[in-house]
Amino acid sequence: MKKTVVVGMSGGVDSAVAAAILVEQGYQVQGVTLQTWEPEGDATTSKKWQERGCCKIGIARFVAQQLGIPHQVLDVRDRFRSAVVQDFIDGYAAGLTPNPCVRCNERVKFGCLMEAARDLGADYVATGHYARLLPDDTGRPHLHKGGDPRKDQSYFLYRLNRAWLPRIHFPVGGMRKEDVWPKAEAIGLPADEVKESQEICFVTKGDYRSFLEEQAPQAARPGPFVGTDGGVVGVHRGVPFYTPGQRRGLGLAAAQRLYVVRVNAASNTVVVGPEEDLLESSCLVGDLNLLSVDGLAEPVRAEVKVRYASPAAPATIWPLGGGRLRVEFDSPQRALSPGQSAVFYQGDRVLGGGIIEAGRRAD
Repeated sequence: MKKTVVVGMSGGVDSAVAAAILVEQGYQVQGVTLQTWEPEGDATTSKKWQERGCCKIGIARFVAQQLGIPHQVLDVRDRFRSAVVQDFIDGYAAGLTPNPCVRCNERVKFGCLMEAARDLGADYVATGHYARLLPDDTGRPHLHKGGDPRKDQSYFLYRLNRAWLPRIHFPVGGMRKEDVWPKAEAIGLPADEVKESQEICFVTKGDYRSFLEEQAPQAARPGPFVGTDGGVVGVHRGVPFYTPGQRRGLGLAAAQRLYVVRVNAASNTVVVGPEEDLLESSCLVGDLNLLSVDGLAEPVRAEVKVRYASPAAPATIWPLGGGRLRVEFDSPQRALSPGQSAVFYQGDRVLGGGIIEAGRRAD
């Protein structure tokens, strides 16, 4: 009897190809699109296939028809709003730099797909992520980086429930992007018109600051810019509009380039300083999710990735108890941002990760 797999079809190229591969492999495939946000209007797209969001229902439906598989849309907008969007707004209001894609995978996407699989009696769940699940000597699957280093998405997946891993497939996880496009074209997707989602899916106009102004106008509460010596150097427009490492949009006249060093929501201040003030030698990490280890009782060597676009840096992880740990980097890191994720790797394998709470200046 054919194994059944629920494929999360976002309307993107990668999930379309994932579904096609599973059909080729002989699975009984059920396409599911999670509608997480309001449909986008003509004003946000220049071509009929292009949308900035990550739930392009029309394209997903077209692909399902081409593949001859059933497809359904699940409206999860309320769940997405409360678990991801409100978390995003609250995080920035608290002076943090949240990562909504990490939270969506943890709190919405995979949970909803697992529930759909249960309701449909399916054996597996699959997505188009560039990550791999590889077994250890006991057969237990572990999350690994994707086969294409330029597209690896394991950083966004470290918060998955470990119990789900045996039931998840990443059909394109070991592929390179240049090998995915021809398969997409074979389905009938025009490569020159289908745009990859690079933005925050619910920020469909402008940038995240415009979204915050619209959704949380109370965030625009001016306060002082202060230097690292405590002196006031100007007025900011509201702490949610600034993140560590930011240089543009400060509107400050100074003899040297100034960067946001940190933000303090409690005092409504934004601390600025020269670029060297961005370097930090360690950080505290909490809200842990450990995938490949049951716990950390002793210091562990690992490579730590503190944002998706940055390379992993060698470090020592020191357990502190109480679900927290300290990461000490071999070399100081730039602009560690509370609210962002620190993800721990040993080679290609993901050990787990957590949320950065605070950094410590390099000496």
